[in-house]
Amino acid sequence: MRIAISGASGFLGSHLAIALRKGGNEVLALVRHQPGGGEIGWDPDAGTIDRERLAGIDTVIHLAGQNIATRWTDAAKRQIRESRVRGTGLLATALTGLPSKPRLLISVSAVGIYGDRGDEILTEKSRPGAGFLAEVAQAWESAAQPARDAGIRVVHPRLGMVLGPEGGALAKMLPPFRLGLGGKLGSGDQWMSWVALDDVLGAMQHIIERQELQGPINLVAPEPVENREFTRLLGQELHRPAPLTVPRFALYLRYGREMVDEVLLGSARVVPERLEETGFSFQCPTLRQALARALGS
Repeated sequence: MRIAISGASGFLGSHLAIALRKGGNEVLALVRHQPGGGEIGWDPDAGTIDRERLAGIDTVIHLAGQNIATRWTDAAKRQIRESRVRGTGLLATALTGLPSKPRLLISVSAVGIYGDRGDEILTEKSRPGAGFLAEVAQAWESAAQPARDAGIRVVHPRLGMVLGPEGGALAKMLPPFRLGLGGKLGSGDQWMSWVALDDVLGAMQHIIERQELQGPINLVAPEPVENREFTRLLGQELHRPAPLTVPRFALYLRYGREMVDEVLLGSARVVPERLEETGFSFQCPTLRQALARALGS
């Protein structure tokens, strides 16, 4: 297959490109700089994309988006929203105008669409929640509607926290944990929906192959955990104590109230109902397995 990927230089995109090439596929990266061989130029801010180089693409995987792990100023929130909605809209519209349209657009989303839901078990049938991230994710998914209207199969993998080596959220957690300074965030009661990097790569291939999959797909492991349990297991895997509690006020000072309440202290107990219904087999269904693989232990 010929597969185009946006965000191919990021943590997830770089691993996905390698995996797809190993599977015998031709992978072309959507890039903002002057494109070279195996690249397709685009600039979502300017609303431009090289439609000629999109010709003959079988599948498009759209991963690009601004990092949310920052203090949410008005400017940052605008960048987070526009980087997702504007890019998705440009790409979806461009695909509809191609003489030979791709069969599939995988446009990632996030479990943030469910908002802070406490202990409620969340499937793809669950309604969206409230808050900035929920609003962004809904607009993000809706921006792909032109492709859906044109008969392209559109899938939105709603990603949880991806656990893999040398990148993502885990890389930011490791320095304090390795010093024995790890600890739960706030009460530690909030549910964390996570997924091993290898399972994300496998699920992407599963989505490509399973024609019946479309719309939202919860791309998370089948066993979400509370933050206190995540903290305990990560400390055990590193053979370090993790006795501390990071108080709410300290998190507010670092990241601001809105980001902390939605991302760090918000609770999302999400399960992969559609993946399991269609026979996907997780390599790392438990957090202990995922941490061991990510840390090479």
